[in-house]
Amino acid sequence: MHELESRIWWHLYPLGAAGAPPRREVQGDVPWEGHRLRRLEPWLDYAADLGFTGVLLGPIFESTSHGYDTLDHFRIDPRLGDQDDWEAFVDRAHGRGLAIMLDGVFNHLGAEHPLAQDPAWPGLQRTEDGHPVAWEGHGGLAKLDHSRPEVHDLVRDVMLHWLERGADGWRLDVAYAVPGRFWAQVLPAVRQQHPGAMFLGEVIHGDYAAIAREGTLDTITQYELWKAVWSSLKDRNLWELQHALGRHVEFSQAAPMQTFVGNHDVPRIASTVGDGGAALAAAILLTLPGIPSVYYGDEQAFRGEKAEGYAADDPLRPALPAGPEELAPNGWWLHDLYRELIALRRRCSWITRAVVEVEHTENELLRYAVTAEHDRLEVEVALSPQPRAVVTLNGETVLEWAG
Repeated sequence: MHELESRIWWHLYPLGAAGAPPRREVQGDVPWEGHRLRRLEPWLDYAADLGFTGVLLGPIFESTSHGYDTLDHFRIDPRLGDQDDWEAFVDRAHGRGLAIMLDGVFNHLGAEHPLAQDPAWPGLQRTEDGHPVAWEGHGGLAKLDHSRPEVHDLVRDVMLHWLERGADGWRLDVAYAVPGRFWAQVLPAVRQQHPGAMFLGEVIHGDYAAIAREGTLDTITQYELWKAVWSSLKDRNLWELQHALGRHVEFSQAAPMQTFVGNHDVPRIASTVGDGGAALAAAILLTLPGIPSVYYGDEQAFRGEKAEGYAADDPLRPALPAGPEELAPNGWWLHDLYRELIALRRRCSWITRAVVEVEHTENELLRYAVTAEHDRLEVEVALSPQPRAVVTLNGETVLEWAG
């Protein structure tokens, strides 16, 4: 079992959480550069106090706008600060027992990246007339050619650079669009120097198990389960979740899945299913096999819907206040439930690679068991007459919640 498998991750989008301007055209009087990474240090204490044991960071490297249009993989985004700010962040996180996973954008470069601007650099896919191929038609993103040794060397060097400077693992952005053999060729050299590093592949669609095996990835984002959780709760049809849990068992045979009910790309769970649904989603997330992450603010019932156009994701990536004491009072009830669930999860770290079996299903009631050797967790989730979750561990009730 990988040491980082048992971690419970708080997913933070630094550019948004730290209040950095998302784009120069909306910058206004706000300085572009700033030591904003320091603003997030109190939130590391908040995460650790909640019981989280890892921080899954969104992009922190210099970029044009949202972080996924990288300009320099070896430089902290000047909107967040510099190397000293990074070192302080690492010290604070590790000092609180938090591992750090970085977001590696290795499917494409920002179109303004010096390498993307160099017509002689062979590491890009190019059209017949020599122009960089745009990733999914987005002119600001230039698609890398993963068959080229220059790309292998770049990704390996970036990974090693930050692992040597305090990172503990990598989230691999758009891993589903990168040939699995690329990861299988690059990662052994990285693991040789950092055998404890974890590699999480972002896979929105595709054969999760095959992608994990071919790429030798440690874990894969479980988008199918994410969809089933919110959709079942919203439509009051827990049969969908029952079906997804059967699929989850199959996927988990290849690798423990990275589970979540929210991230930087999707509407807030509380916006989709309301407060009661958000509480049930938390109970489901933290009692199922896999490697769970919680998107910052979801534990406080933050709201956020996708907007329109280029800034569609901005509402999903809000700035945090200066410290937890400035949070609105109406979300702490859910925070306390998360604290209880996270404590249970840490007590039962065996859940990560356990087996889940659905015992009973109705439209508005689901009961499942999570087992491993001599331990058994039973979970009942009900939507009516009021939202309710009951969890028992080896026959003893350890959590009851009703909305």
